[in-house]
Amino acid sequence: MQGALLAGTHSGCGKTTIMLALLQYFQHSKHSISAFKAGPDFLDPLWHQAVIGKASYNLDTRMLGKEACRLQLLTQAKSAEIALIEGVMGLFDGIADVGGEGSSVDLAYVLGCPVILVVDAGGMSGSIAAVVSGFVQFALENKVSISGIIANKVGSAYHAELLKAALQDYNLPPLIAWMERNKETLTERHLGLTMPESKAIPDYLAFFHVDHTALIVAFTSIKTDQSVPLQELPRFKGRTVAIARDDACCFIYPANLDWLQSNGAELVFFSPIAGDPIPESADALWLPGGYPELHAQELSQSKTWQSLKEFINANKPVLAECGGAMLLGEAIMDIKGEKWPMAAILPFISVMQPLLVSLGHRTDKSGVRGHEFHYSKRESTLEFTPAFELDRGDCGIRYKNVRASYIHWYFASASDQTADWF
Repeated sequence: MQGALLAGTHSGCGKTTIMLALLQYFQHSKHSISAFKAGPDFLDPLWHQAVIGKASYNLDTRMLGKEACRLQLLTQAKSAEIALIEGVMGLFDGIADVGGEGSSVDLAYVLGCPVILVVDAGGMSGSIAAVVSGFVQFALENKVSISGIIANKVGSAYHAELLKAALQDYNLPPLIAWMERNKETLTERHLGLTMPESKAIPDYLAFFHVDHTALIVAFTSIKTDQSVPLQELPRFKGRTVAIARDDACCFIYPANLDWLQSNGAELVFFSPIAGDPIPESADALWLPGGYPELHAQELSQSKTWQSLKEFINANKPVLAECGGAMLLGEAIMDIKGEKWPMAAILPFISVMQPLLVSLGHRTDKSGVRGHEFHYSKRESTLEFTPAFELDRGDCGIRYKNVRASYIHWYFASASDQTADWF
């Protein structure tokens, strides 16, 4: 298996656009490819999946841990020719320090793979040598090599030749591909990119120019004969976990589904937008995050809420994350100030804000790790029993057998504790 991590000089340089273009290129070239995303992001992997037709998994040295990242890569890409990982933010941006935990360069080091660097080349020619030289030096200090450069926002073939020559003149990694400036871009909203279902994926191949030989050389072999992941215990044998899954509850790590099933759980899905009742076979319930604020009108009329109240009153376990937790409140107030009633199980209102409220990795005192990222505030005059113990972040609400907070948890980060939640 050949592997590489596609990183950027900074957020907004075009990593996701180039990632999708590469996935389309490899698909068109009939290469078997597996895609991954560095960091805790939900939306980029959904775009990867829309191109290659199979799940893209998150790899995050902070949230998963280093060994789990290696095992996840080997498990999910074992039958692929190529493993391509999209980085997070700029190459050296992580939890703290330059190239620290959670950064793309830290992940590349852990996985033993090279970096292909995306550079926004709009408005530059020879300066690309200075930019790339600095990144190469810092990467080497982190024991990582940059094997190739992809230039984004290139004005013409002549512009590309200037960039290529500048890299050659200073003995820097070669220009292996470039993207034309005026190609179609992906639209964004407050949590990042839009869902792939809401817009046809642009065909980038007409605007994406690749030196095939140089591209393949930029990948290196990743050993596939390393240790096999440990099998989980059948903690949930004979138990059924119901999961809300629709456009309001769409932020689901594929690895969390795998973890539930590897622990013996049977999974059943339902849609709060469609008004589906909680499946009668369910022993436990998971309400993942997503975009409830974009579907507030449909949710305000949902017939799911009565069965949800009955499920919670029966003291059955419920884990509600971010948007899923918002469903449990009295209402969602949208950015225009209009209130939309929700399940009214917990006495709070979720009020949408124009700016980001909270962002960052989170760790419960039990060891379970996750990520918080939201544009709403929970408003209430009451004090709640906290669901989690955190040094930083939303400790959430504990009510009966419900644990609700703004945090998206990565279940396998502390399997014994997470199992107790279900």
